[in-house]
Amino acid sequence: MSISELYTKYTRVWIPDPDDVWKSAEIVKDYKEGDKVLHLKLEDETPLEYPINSSAKQMPFLRNPDILVGENDLTALSYLHEPAVLHNLKVRFLESNHIYTYCGIVLVAINPYEQLPIYGEDVICAYSGQNMGDMDPHIFAVAEEAYKQMARDEKNQSIIVSGESGAGKTVSAKYAMRYFATVGGSASDTSVEEKVLASSPIMESIGNAKTTRNDNSSRFGKYIQIGFDRKYHIIGANMRTYLLEKSRVVFQADDERNYHIFYQLCASASLPEFKDLLLGSAEDFFFTNQGGDAVINGVDDAEEFEKTRQAFSLLGVKESSQMSIFKIIAAVLHLGNVELLSERDGESCSVSKEDEHLNYFCELLGVEHDQMAHWLCHRKLITTSETYVKSMSKQQALNARNALAKLIYAQLFNWIVEHINKALHTTLKQHSFIGVLDIYGFETFEFNSFEQFCINYANEKLQQQFNSHVFKLEQEEYMKEQIPWTLIDFYDNQPCIDLIEAKLGILDLLDEECKVPKGTDQNWAQKLYDRHSSSQHFQKPRMSNISFIVIHFADKVEYQCDGFLEKNRDTVYEEQVNILKASKYQMVADLFHDDKDSAPATTTAKSSKVNIRPARPVLKTANKEHKKTVGHQFRNSLQLLMETLNATTPHYVRCIKPNDEKLPFSFDPKRAVQQLRACGVLETIRISAAGYPSRWTYSDFFNRYRMLMKKKDIVQNDKKATSKNLLENIIKDPDKFQFGRTKIFFRAGQVAYLEKLRSDKFRAATIMIQKTVRGWLQRVKYKRMKKAAVTIQRYARGHLARRLADYLRKTKAAIIFQKQYRMLRIRRAYQRIRQTTIIIQAYCRGMFIRRSYQQILQNHKAIIIQKYVRGWMARKKFSVLRSAAIVIQCYFRRMKAKRELKQLKIEARSAEHLKKLNVGMENKIVQLQMKYNDQTKEYKQLTEQMSVAAVGYSTEIDKLHKELERYKQNQGDGNQLSSLQEEIEKLHAALEKAYSERKILEENYTNEKNSLQKRIVDLEKENTLLKHEKEELNKRTLNQSKGLKDDTSQKMIENTQLHKDLDEERLRYQNLVKEYSRLEQRYDNLREEVTLIKQTPGHRRNPSNQSSLESDSNYPSVSTSEIGDTEDTLSQVDEMGVEKAAMDMTIFLKLQKRVRELEQERKKLQTQLEKKEEQKKTQRIENKDVNSPNHETEVAYDSLKRQELESENKKLKNDLNELRKAIAEHAYQNDSSGDTQDSYSLLLDQLKSANEELEVRKEEVLNLRTQIVNAAKQKEETEINARWPNSDKHIERDDAIEAYHGICETNRLLEAQLQDHMREHEQEVEALKSQIEAVMEEKEKQEQVFSQALQLSPEARVEFSVQQEITRLTDENLDLKEIVEKLEKNEKKLKKQLKIYMKKVQDLEAAQSAVQAERKRPELIRQVTVQRKEKDFQGMLEYFREDEPRLVRNLITELKPQTVSATVPCLPAYILFMCIRHADYINDDQKVHSLLTSTINGIKRALKKHNEDFEITSFWLANSARLLHCLKQYSGDEGFMKQNTDKQNEHCLRNFDLTEYRQVMSDLSIHIYQQLIHIAEAMLQPMIVSAMLENESIQGMFGVKAPGYRKRSSSMVDGDNTYSLEAVIRQLNSFYVMMAEHGLDPEIIQQVVRQLLYEINAVTLNNLLLRKDVCSWSTGMQLRYNISQLEDWLRGKNLHQSSIVQTLESLIQAAQLLQVKKKTQEDAEAICSMCTALTTQQIVKVLNLYTPLNEFEERVTVSFIRNIQAELQERNDPPQLLLDFKHTFPVLFPYNPSALSLDTLHIPASLNLEFLSRV
Repeated sequence: MSISELYTKYTRVWIPDPDDVWKSAEIVKDYKEGDKVLHLKLEDETPLEYPINSSAKQMPFLRNPDILVGENDLTALSYLHEPAVLHNLKVRFLESNHIYTYCGIVLVAINPYEQLPIYGEDVICAYSGQNMGDMDPHIFAVAEEAYKQMARDEKNQSIIVSGESGAGKTVSAKYAMRYFATVGGSASDTSVEEKVLASSPIMESIGNAKTTRNDNSSRFGKYIQIGFDRKYHIIGANMRTYLLEKSRVVFQADDERNYHIFYQLCASASLPEFKDLLLGSAEDFFFTNQGGDAVINGVDDAEEFEKTRQAFSLLGVKESSQMSIFKIIAAVLHLGNVELLSERDGESCSVSKEDEHLNYFCELLGVEHDQMAHWLCHRKLITTSETYVKSMSKQQALNARNALAKLIYAQLFNWIVEHINKALHTTLKQHSFIGVLDIYGFETFEFNSFEQFCINYANEKLQQQFNSHVFKLEQEEYMKEQIPWTLIDFYDNQPCIDLIEAKLGILDLLDEECKVPKGTDQNWAQKLYDRHSSSQHFQKPRMSNISFIVIHFADKVEYQCDGFLEKNRDTVYEEQVNILKASKYQMVADLFHDDKDSAPATTTAKSSKVNIRPARPVLKTANKEHKKTVGHQFRNSLQLLMETLNATTPHYVRCIKPNDEKLPFSFDPKRAVQQLRACGVLETIRISAAGYPSRWTYSDFFNRYRMLMKKKDIVQNDKKATSKNLLENIIKDPDKFQFGRTKIFFRAGQVAYLEKLRSDKFRAATIMIQKTVRGWLQRVKYKRMKKAAVTIQRYARGHLARRLADYLRKTKAAIIFQKQYRMLRIRRAYQRIRQTTIIIQAYCRGMFIRRSYQQILQNHKAIIIQKYVRGWMARKKFSVLRSAAIVIQCYFRRMKAKRELKQLKIEARSAEHLKKLNVGMENKIVQLQMKYNDQTKEYKQLTEQMSVAAVGYSTEIDKLHKELERYKQNQGDGNQLSSLQEEIEKLHAALEKAYSERKILEENYTNEKNSLQKRIVDLEKENTLLKHEKEELNKRTLNQSKGLKDDTSQKMIENTQLHKDLDEERLRYQNLVKEYSRLEQRYDNLREEVTLIKQTPGHRRNPSNQSSLESDSNYPSVSTSEIGDTEDTLSQVDEMGVEKAAMDMTIFLKLQKRVRELEQERKKLQTQLEKKEEQKKTQRIENKDVNSPNHETEVAYDSLKRQELESENKKLKNDLNELRKAIAEHAYQNDSSGDTQDSYSLLLDQLKSANEELEVRKEEVLNLRTQIVNAAKQKEETEINARWPNSDKHIERDDAIEAYHGICETNRLLEAQLQDHMREHEQEVEALKSQIEAVMEEKEKQEQVFSQALQLSPEARVEFSVQQEITRLTDENLDLKEIVEKLEKNEKKLKKQLKIYMKKVQDLEAAQSAVQAERKRPELIRQVTVQRKEKDFQGMLEYFREDEPRLVRNLITELKPQTVSATVPCLPAYILFMCIRHADYINDDQKVHSLLTSTINGIKRALKKHNEDFEITSFWLANSARLLHCLKQYSGDEGFMKQNTDKQNEHCLRNFDLTEYRQVMSDLSIHIYQQLIHIAEAMLQPMIVSAMLENESIQGMFGVKAPGYRKRSSSMVDGDNTYSLEAVIRQLNSFYVMMAEHGLDPEIIQQVVRQLLYEINAVTLNNLLLRKDVCSWSTGMQLRYNISQLEDWLRGKNLHQSSIVQTLESLIQAAQLLQVKKKTQEDAEAICSMCTALTTQQIVKVLNLYTPLNEFEERVTVSFIRNIQAELQERNDPPQLLLDFKHTFPVLFPYNPSALSLDTLHIPASLNLEFLSRV
């Protein structure tokens, strides 16, 4: 293209400007060849005529299209030149607040002078594993690229951070090291990464100072090597330093400070440990007050000093060594205040003996005062023959004093660096390293001395290495793409380097002049003029003879020669050094001793590629003849650095200082251009522009410019040929582009030309679309008007027609109304007359009927009165006769009974009679029982006969009454009436006879009823007593419940507060579970490594049988496995270290307290056991001596009672059934006779009283039997003794025996009471002793704690006291939890008692209903046989203890989910629980414990073996959850039994409470859930970004994608790793189907899906916030479509109604934010109201990153973003920019009981569990 084609109207160009460096203008008139003026218009509409030098052909630089402005990579710009680079950086820095920009392989970092939230852990995680160029430019991207290339290429890497003072070099290097420390964390627990980071505050305090350009300027260079092992974990580090600015120790310019450590120490001088340093304010010391201001705004020196001390402690520097360091630094300050007094002659000076600062100096360093005072003012001259001591002038003494101060500080600096390297050194073999070089940038001041010369010399060397590396990369890129390349001319600064370091160069001449005895700076300058005046890089100033100019690559620098020789010599008098060597402090003496034989301090691990030598040269003696100069040392160390860098792959970070005023986000173009030229960025641009800077892949080029193609140019499935056809037609010059293997390479400006053609094409298409749309709108408008007119006509005509129809309809309706009304009026009159007639007839007929009825009724009542009077007279006569007979019988029977009683008393004294009496009583009882049965049977038969006869009589009477009425009506003959009256009299006589019989039966029944009522009264009294007792118990329970309520009310208040943070606590607990599993896995891995190292055969088993995961949740119980494995847990804590174990102090304290409690309980149990054994022994002896006769009687009594109870048990059951039948028959009989006053409850009470009487009789029988046995034994004893010993006394034998037994019984009771009292007394004594021991132990502990606290420092004492308080509070908290547990248990017991009483009441009600039902049932006619029920399967599985490993192996470790896929879901869980049920059924606690522990350990082993298998993990998550549900469902707790069936309630556990194991299973389920989420996220994460942001789900949406950063070839990975949204949905669907097939609870599936969608949301949003190329309108459209697809999938799985969709809310709002308007204030308010799920930083970040894809879109203005920030000021959003994609929601396992019954489960034969037997 010709110049006239480029410089046309509307084209924008750059012209020079004295203020802004470059200014933008627009061409208003086409340029033609030969024009000497270019007509321009500035941005403020000012016209300008720009002159053009046609001979030089210097046209103004063209400006890039707006779509390319703000690119991440400067080399991606179409026009590569200085104004384009400066403008791109300015736009990114000021408008988008982006401080990082790529420039090829260089990262340009602009110091914002403000803290930005872009360096957190979340940002590190976002950049980890990403290719360079995929994300926005960042220091973490460079660090990740270095880390990735080290791992992939196995080559050492270097990151070179350079820039002038204040540009942010130190901060950038610090963040790079932080990235390596986070990503490459140490494999061991030595925390090497923390030590690497801890070295930064130390080096900043001793090596950084405030300058006019930077408040924290590094005054030395450092190269930190971070070593990695073969797994690329950090194992160590090493630091090398370069050229410390020692002159700053004794001199500071205005508004500058000395090194920070001096001011930090002065700020902390008031601390008690620093009183011996005798320091004060920094303004009181000469070495710290020369700059004027000793304070930095916003910096607390005392706080920074505390950080420095902590860093020293972390690196292993002892307190004594730290105090020695601080003493040396304080001594340097005191040395600066030593006053030198000049003598009169002026050739000598002295130090006052009363100079307190010299005294302090000598005291702090441990040297002799007189010698130091002497040699500060004198020096020694040595000749060949003699040695002279010469006094020095005051100025010479001051120089010597300053040189000594600089030497002391330099030696201390080197000592600290050496000890930091020792702390970071490792004995492990280093595989590779990454070096971070933080070195000074190019410097030029008004006065440039020796330090600036060395700094610029180092930058010359680094620039040469940088130029060669950039050229090498360009060459490799061209060769890789198979493009012919020519030699590119680039700046080579080798002549300038030769001027400095070659033979007889500037450094050689300087060293030579230093060796001359009387060499001066002027002589050295003259030698430079004579030697190098002809060099093109050396110039002599016109106005000076003591300075010279060196033309560096960045700029010309004039150096003043004053002080060069002195600084190069670095002379310190040997006598002063010898005094320091003789110090009484070892550390001070070691600083100045020769280290010829010692090993170098800075050692590095051996590497196969490069041999690193120590950076700091070995210290020599102070002899000037043999000592190396500073320039020589610096040249050697610089050469070593260059060798190291050349042996590594370098990465470059160039830091830019935007302004000199340190204002945040303020950009000074002049200063920026100056630094861009100095740091080599523009040189990189120039090298790139000389070749083919713009590079496009064929696919991107085709998608971007396919609208320029014609159909004939397109080749199907060959984008490369299509691109060739297009370019050959558009760009005629073949040199403007090249076709590579995978890319198209363009010369500078060609992409801008293509963009112009593309915009022209779009503009023409837009005009065509506008024309068509406007015509279509007019046609639509006309059609709409026509349609409206037709519609109006139609509605008007319809209205007229409807009005006519309405008139006709109303006329017809009026006629119908008239007809109906007339008919209704006539009908109502007829109905009224008819109703009146009917009423009159009814009243007349009723009057006649009532008269006849009254007559019949009077006759009937007269008959009834006669009947009852006759009956009353007969009954009265019978009762008089019967009462007389009863009186006679009673008197006769009383007389007879008295006679029999006398006879029985006589017979009762003999034992034989007692036996006979017993037999007789037994016979009587049997006879009475049989008689009672016979009477009940007879009574039953009589009642049945009577009821039958009564029914027959009643039927006959009814028949007779009917015949009588019929006869009365017919008025038959008189004979018939007489015969009927005879028959009626006969029937009356029969009825009277039957009635009398019935009366007799009723009297018998009333007698029995009265006796029963008496018994009922007694039972009612007892019932009232029981009721009173029950009421008292209820009152007690109410009082206890009130007390519990009062006690628990306070707990409830605390619980409400705890419930507020329940999710966070649960999350923390689950994180602890996760951390525990990780540590457990790590422990296993380390153990396996140890076994491999030792080469021991076999497999070592996990030493811990602990089956639980320690909990910090709200469950206060401790599992049995935890109790059993406390020692193992403590050993694990010792192995892990205190730092790891202290992650949760409450867990550790719980374990400690539990161990103490168990030890105390063990001691108490041992003492109690010993006492019990002693008591048993004594009781056995006493029982043998005292209770031997009584024991036999008691045994006999017990055996008789047991036999009697067994024999009577069956009888009672039969009697109960018979009594119930009899009572039911009585009740039926009472109902038939009309007596309905007795209720069933009364009869039931009678039954109970009868049963109690039977029990009383049985007790009497048992007592009689025991008396018989005792009497028989005593009779045998009397036969043995031949006669009764007290026969001479008049005492009856039976009375004596009874008295003796009574005395024995009382003695036995008294002895038992005495033993109880003694036992209680001993227990109280033991309890008091244990309390005393506990108090003594507590006292000893408190004394130990107090002694330890006294030995600590105040800060440590405070921390120690805080820790003790924490432990005390946790102990109290645990005690309170135990009290709450006890109260809860008591409450449960009371509730159970209440439930028992309620159940009894329900049983009574059920019994009443059953009896009522029996009344209604017909009587059984046939005999029913009782059959034995077959034994059913009770849902238990029995196994032997030796089969337990087979059970675990077949059912857990070796089980595959496919084996049980066709059976009931979660079958292994059911089988395991059925085995647990059997162990509970047989009451074997060891078997339960062993099975549960083996189950948990087996599941852990299976999960560890398949730790990346989603199917196995899902399978065991479902089974673990089901086993947990079974433990709850069948626990017996009523809260879990509400949904159970009766059969399931029968299967509940009987003997053991497995609440603690439920907690263990809950912890295991949480661990499995976290592993499941980890596996699913690992499978999903590589797919998310490609599917959600990069894949073209909507065809053609990404066709207008703007050009992005051209990725490094080293960052690109072979293969296609793109995924579509369909792949993500298929993966989610496979997860869902798998979990559903395994029977996982739906609630848990919802939580898994929610977590995975949160992962998709977080990863997508984080990438969106860190990628400029995807923040566009098309990406928002694509995101909304992808989210809708995910919502459709959720809707298909019935998950859309849950809270899962809310996890995508922030991503939905981000997509909407990309698509809404962003111009006016209303748009800002709409955005603020819409984006509620996004934080302010996220909204502003998206708006800053928003990139238009073509020129028709507009960028978001800075003012609009400011409006957004002003609207969102009231929000209290967290400062975090990115979402934590590693965040895990706390999992909840809801209770989900099973509907299956355990007895219905079938075990398939494929499980090989034939050793299990069904029970």
